[in-house]
Amino acid sequence: MKKIFILFLILVVSSMAIEVGAVPKAVTIDDENGGKVDGSAWNSSMLKGKIYTVFYVDPDKRDLNNPLADAIKAKQIDRSKVNSVAIINLAATWLPNVFIESKLKEKQKKFPQTIYVKDKKKVLVKEWALADDNSDILIFDQKGRLIYKKFGKVSDDEIKEIIALIEKNL
Repeated sequence: MKKIFILFLILVVSSMAIEVGAVPKAVTIDDENGGKVDGSAWNSSMLKGKIYTVFYVDPDKRDLNNPLADAIKAKQIDRSKVNSVAIINLAATWLPNVFIESKLKEKQKKFPQTIYVKDKKKVLVKEWALADDNSDILIFDQKGRLIYKKFGKVSDDEIKEIIALIEKNL
């Protein structure tokens, strides 16, 4: 009986997991769950029409994948074709939300093309089975299909692969 329960649990979790090659189920982050820095709702169906790199980040790991963000920025790819979304997992840190939200507003002004989103209740950890307390990288093509995912720090070789993947999908 225990084996059946564990198998069932694995199937349920894997059915929720975001998979490369598929468009993930639509998820909205709004109201008490968070939302965009301007207070409006964020919906994953917005991840269409461009190549989107999504950084889902525990604030305590905020610098882990800066080399990737810097490499993408250095390529100076046309922003009408490529964009980024930074989703901050506010429930993954001991830092006060007020402090983090203030920093996000500053970043939104400094980088107006990037979409900053607050996830106050680990919505994407639950709905897409993303890694918690980490720095997750998700890349979507123009149709909203996931074409890359990595939980944790990307290596220099992976950064080169990611840049090539983005350029290939333009």
